[in-house]
Amino acid sequence: MIVSRHSRIDSVAHFLRWVVFAAVALLVNFPILSTVLTSFKTNADINAYPPKWIFSPTLEHYRAVLASPNVNYSHYIMNSIVIATLGTIFAIVLTLPAAYAMVRQGVGRTWLLPIITNLRALPLIIFAIPFYFMYKQVGLLDTRIGLALISCIINIPIALVMFVGFVQDVPRELDDAAKIDGASMWKTLWHVVLPLSRPVMLAVFLLSFIYSWNEFLFGLILTTKNAVPVTVGATFFVTSRGIEWGPTAAAMTIGILPPLILGLFAYPYIGKSMLAGAVKG
Repeated sequence: MIVSRHSRIDSVAHFLRWVVFAAVALLVNFPILSTVLTSFKTNADINAYPPKWIFSPTLEHYRAVLASPNVNYSHYIMNSIVIATLGTIFAIVLTLPAAYAMVRQGVGRTWLLPIITNLRALPLIIFAIPFYFMYKQVGLLDTRIGLALISCIINIPIALVMFVGFVQDVPRELDDAAKIDGASMWKTLWHVVLPLSRPVMLAVFLLSFIYSWNEFLFGLILTTKNAVPVTVGATFFVTSRGIEWGPTAAAMTIGILPPLILGLFAYPYIGKSMLAGAVKG
């Protein structure tokens, strides 16, 4: 009897827990769900009052976005792909050797690592004016490579922290064995550390790509036409005649799909990488 009663109580508690989780998830993601639903509504349904939650979906806004003569949205998507990919690769190439040097050789670990990681805490707007004038002088305004360099700088702190945690977990005995075999520091990094770093490198790549894709501020300030990213391009449906809610919602929905999918895929890798080196000093 007592066992049966406890079983029913546990079942009810489990059910209530999932109800609370579902309610919180719905509340937190309500803006995203609202935007996605708006992208499938007709203009009449969008302007209806009270708002319609049951309607016949349409793809007219997606066709308007992808086939618009005034907004080359497919070009903006390609810009974001190139910028995010290059910025992520640059960050990995710079931070993996730096993390190895900091952990194994102690180079700048006591002062350079805190300075770099604390850069992520600063508001990015303070860098906007200096970067604008520097880019204007060297001809990097409205270029993919210019925004890729910005993405690299933005991603360096988080990439460096994750790689430092990873290198701390790599046994020094592997370095010693490679040194006995005559390998230099660079060969050890290339032949020993790099093959072992694939899981954390994947996590860094995915996380950095998501951050780069979602970057809006510098895309707005440093581009006008050729290198406009998708985050800025989505705002072009806000015109002087008013806000085109349907196309804007469709553009935003298309824009959030890559980071959303990558975020779901990267979650287990990012969690493990964030904990890497947490036990060791």
